[in-house]
Amino acid sequence: MSQREGSQAITPVCQDEYDQLIELWEASVRATHDFLPEAKINELRPLIRDHYFPAVTLASVRSPEGRIAGFIGTAENRIEMLFVHPDFFRQGIGRLLVDYAVQVQKVDEVDVNEQNPQAIVFYEALGFERFGRSEVDGQGNAFPLLHLRWKQPAGG
Repeated sequence: MSQREGSQAITPVCQDEYDQLIELWEASVRATHDFLPEAKINELRPLIRDHYFPAVTLASVRSPEGRIAGFIGTAENRIEMLFVHPDFFRQGIGRLLVDYAVQVQKVDEVDVNEQNPQAIVFYEALGFERFGRSEVDGQGNAFPLLHLRWKQPAGG
């Protein structure tokens, strides 16, 4: 079953698609996370594939050919991951996935690497605002995180 948003569908992701997801994750990280050294990417790859993917609800947007163009992972009220393949940057896929997460899954928080200014601008343009900061990421690495919360509309 899929959720239609405009002309593109939000579809679930199956465990047998994790290899495709991790390839997309790596391509996206290499295009946007220039602060991550190669050793850290290599360390994160199996952790994300084997531990983080199973711990979140995954949803995707696919290209007309059926390739996963972008995906979002949520848990409780939080966006835990959002990645779009560089071939599909600036085509509205990230916005579509975040809108779906906020409206359908009722998420309202996300952490963003402080060293990823594109992501900060992206989330703030969608209506998220900063409410905190951590010196380290979720694994205790010295990659500061900004904590963002979605601004509910007045009366919402």
